[in-house]
Amino acid sequence: MNKFEQDRIEKLEKLREAGIDPFGCKFEGAQGLAAVADGYSDDKEGSDARVAGRIMTMRPHGKTAFLDIRDWSGKIQVYIKKDKIGDEKFDIFKLLDLGDIIGVDGKLFKTRTGEVTVFADDFKVLSKAISPPPEKWHGLKDVEMRYRQRYIDLFSNQEVMQTFLSRVKIIKWVREYLDSDGFVEVETPMMQPIPGGATAKPFITKHNTYDMELYLRIAPELYLKRLLVGGMERIYEMNRNFRNEGVSTRHNPEFTMIEIYQAYSDYVGMMELTETMVSGIVEKLYGKFEIPFGDLTLDMKPPWQRKKFADLVKEHAGVDIGDKDGVVNKAKELGLKVDGMGCDEIANEIFETVVEPELKSPTFVIDYPKSMCPLTKACDDNPDFAQRFELYIASMELANAYSELNEPLEQAKRFEEQAGGAEAGEGKVDNDFLTALKYGMPPAGGLGIGIDRLVMILTNTVSIRDVILFPLLRQ
Repeated sequence: MNKFEQDRIEKLEKLREAGIDPFGCKFEGAQGLAAVADGYSDDKEGSDARVAGRIMTMRPHGKTAFLDIRDWSGKIQVYIKKDKIGDEKFDIFKLLDLGDIIGVDGKLFKTRTGEVTVFADDFKVLSKAISPPPEKWHGLKDVEMRYRQRYIDLFSNQEVMQTFLSRVKIIKWVREYLDSDGFVEVETPMMQPIPGGATAKPFITKHNTYDMELYLRIAPELYLKRLLVGGMERIYEMNRNFRNEGVSTRHNPEFTMIEIYQAYSDYVGMMELTETMVSGIVEKLYGKFEIPFGDLTLDMKPPWQRKKFADLVKEHAGVDIGDKDGVVNKAKELGLKVDGMGCDEIANEIFETVVEPELKSPTFVIDYPKSMCPLTKACDDNPDFAQRFELYIASMELANAYSELNEPLEQAKRFEEQAGGAEAGEGKVDNDFLTALKYGMPPAGGLGIGIDRLVMILTNTVSIRDVILFPLLRQ
């Protein structure tokens, strides 16, 4: 225990000796600090205020003091005067420190500098902080501590709190949009006997009673499609997925995604849904369609551009994806390792290297090579390509959607082609899903949107760790 903590514990004991509970009791009826400060007008001077928050600054001046307290909505100034609260209570005040949480009853006024302030008639100690808050918080050198001790980050940096409150709003608005359009929210298993619906390395666990190996889900897709078979025509799941892969500013092993399925629709319908929903949320947050993201200004006003995968590779890499020699040579020129990969896989590596960085404005990349889309219907005009899109914004993939393959025999064939040689359950065929398809699944559009990345874009946050409250960190 350091000296600062020891000093605070001594004050805690003095509070107890004075008959004060250092960890308080309920303090009902407290008003949000931002609402009090923002709602002040001259006719409210002298009106009652009841507020609570954490002490962020203290400026004592003999028998008076000013302090700033903060709650999750904002901050307000409190004025303490010995003559007002009395000698005994002022002695209690002197036992308070930065980081302590207090409740205050008083009257509103505005100082000569124009700051809305609560002139305290009384206060209560609600929680004594044993550890002092950090003196200096902002700056890159503290980034590791910010993620490991998010609780300090939240109360120290108001913009961090606002980012996470914005995340709550964004998720709420996504649900409201879908609910109003006739979709219903469902839940599917997070532990699965076969990891399906995406190509990714899963986390493995075990159920002891059944002596059964299970996988944390990499996607809920195959279970949601079972519900389409069952007759649930408009469904979505706000889901947690787990992929045992790399960590970066755009990847966390545990992440939030929403998957949406609409019977009798297709990938064009999913484009329209995505465009309308996301642009509508942008307008709710910003009141306009132009928004900042890092060094960029993004124009989110619909309609968004739609470009074919093959055309983009040709435009930016100068190669026809049907020309295997040209594709291989281009990959070697870019220094890509492509041994053992098929032509379409190599073309995708080129796409990720050359094309993705150029996709700043919202762009639907459509019609991918069919070999990359085992769960997708082929294009009507060219069976070598699939009715799939990926949405890119700020050079980052935000959404993935298909016209869902609902032909059971074709689906079985594609599963078998994909299954060979995969690791850790990735190559297992989900025969129960194939059985479900045999009973008839309606044609449908399916869509997955990365919620963490959506929040990044809508809150001008360039690292995924800054929109996940507790990102995975090395111990």
